[in-house]
Amino acid sequence: MGISVGVDIGGTKILAGIVNDQGQILSKVRKKTPRADASAVLEVVGEVIAETIANVDGSIAGIGVGVAGPVDAASTTVLYAPNLQWADVPVAALLENVTGLPVLVENDGSAAAWGEARFGGGKGFQDVVTVTIGTGIGGGIVLGGELFRGSHGAAGEIGHMGAVADGLLGGCGRKGCWEQYASGNALVRAARELAAERRPEATVLLELGDGTPEGVQGAHVTDAARRGDPIAMEAFANVGAWLGRGLANLTAIVDPDAFVIGGGVSDAGDLILASAQQTLSQSIFGGTNRPHPALLLAKLGNDAGIVGAADLARVSR
Repeated sequence: MGISVGVDIGGTKILAGIVNDQGQILSKVRKKTPRADASAVLEVVGEVIAETIANVDGSIAGIGVGVAGPVDAASTTVLYAPNLQWADVPVAALLENVTGLPVLVENDGSAAAWGEARFGGGKGFQDVVTVTIGTGIGGGIVLGGELFRGSHGAAGEIGHMGAVADGLLGGCGRKGCWEQYASGNALVRAARELAAERRPEATVLLELGDGTPEGVQGAHVTDAARRGDPIAMEAFANVGAWLGRGLANLTAIVDPDAFVIGGGVSDAGDLILASAQQTLSQSIFGGTNRPHPALLLAKLGNDAGIVGAADLARVSR
């Protein structure tokens, strides 16, 4: 049984785990991400890896590292990672010097997509697009059973597709990106705006917060929608429709077997998928004259990144 290490470097936490060749996590270690430079972050990554492998009985195939940012085509250098303030950091070489093990670096969305395609919601499909809906939208593309990285290692940034010309300004500095309309932030914004306009209909939603539209948070919207609050349900329908439009565009370009929807917003299940499915079916190029991709929920949750990164390190050898 081959084992490898998966590492997910986030803006707030660094998570590492030992993963076997069936995608099962045997152990995990978690530490806070230091607010410093690349050297400080990589020092903590080295510590997390050392703790993770300290009690491993047997050889380790390699280490896979997921980072929120584009990675060069050789899967060795992080071109830039805004949340970490990194640019051209040779992560693989630095960690190989520390650990003595081969290291592969991957965009975290692509790593999660690989994990879901291999062992999660997309298992059994050859062409899968994973859409991770959280604060923004991340993603990854698996085509013909292989991870699609693009010519420069920067493929899969699907949240930054243009959705509205000269639309809402995002943190990326561009206007009108898809994630401004179909993400967790978009859901909260929609619920707050609707609640402000139609307060008498938002009784449950407002009670879950602090009584004001500004106090509404993402968990409140989901809880209120499950209780039948019409404003929360409408917010989900609106965001789900935006999600479906984006999926229809991706279908026209990629033609996948399936979309796997993950991230925090996916916990709402049919509250968002029903609207997304309806809009996807109505908007898809070719209509009823072509096969439609399956729309599925992710299964690995927050572990998808370390499972995918670890497996990529193992299969790339």
